[in-house]
Amino acid sequence: MKDQQAIFGFHKTPFTRELAENEHLLLPHLDEALKGIQGAVEERMSAALIAPAGAGKTTILRSLKSLLPEARYRVRYVKVTNLGKRDMCREISAACGLRPAGNYPALVRSLQEHFENNYAVDGLRPVLILDESHDLRPGTLDMVRILTNFDMDSKLVLSVVLAGQHGLAKMLARDELQSIAKRMAHCATLRLLSRDESLQYLQHRCAVAGASDFPFDHGAVETIYEISRGNLRAIDALAFKALTKAAEKGDSVVSSVHVVAAKKELL
Repeated sequence: MKDQQAIFGFHKTPFTRELAENEHLLLPHLDEALKGIQGAVEERMSAALIAPAGAGKTTILRSLKSLLPEARYRVRYVKVTNLGKRDMCREISAACGLRPAGNYPALVRSLQEHFENNYAVDGLRPVLILDESHDLRPGTLDMVRILTNFDMDSKLVLSVVLAGQHGLAKMLARDELQSIAKRMAHCATLRLLSRDESLQYLQHRCAVAGASDFPFDHGAVETIYEISRGNLRAIDALAFKALTKAAEKGDSVVSSVHVVAAKKELL
């Protein structure tokens, strides 16, 4: 197999998840979502990010973290699973470097004290990112109301960013969770890429990998879009596999034939 980097002029392997913060392509709708969430956090409020899989949610969260200076913010990230309130508190405690022990009320008190110390003693604004929040149980999601309640709900201390797929929006619309929904100062929604945006994304990923020439012809770009429908993860997988197929044949340009062959070897 001939090497992709040698044939296409890449300096590093393209279309992998290993992308530096300054290498992300923030298209206008992604930038708008990022600015909305960042603005809420800077006002010490909470926000929600709703996105289908492969729409750029992780890109937004990573960019948000990079934009919040460590000298002013203490950002904690938790990837949610289907846990009860106590176990969820334990996951958050572990992310905060606290001892994840005790019953539910004790864990909540410990977390609130930790966040208040961040703010009042250390001079840092605590931010808690709960990723994959669509997997939360409704009763566990209600815990956000308790964690963000300081001094009889009269003081803004902790910002929570709830990020998840469309199931999160449906859950926040439930009557019993309106108190949580109303705490979200901003709700950003993402969509899959358009045809033109998919082309921009392919061009960008090739450029940051070091290619001087764009290696996909028009037919390949169209085929990638038709198969992926603008899903970033699908674009990455198809593009990488198609490059491999072209490299195996010694072709310096990726065509629709290579993309179709790549599709057959992907789920």
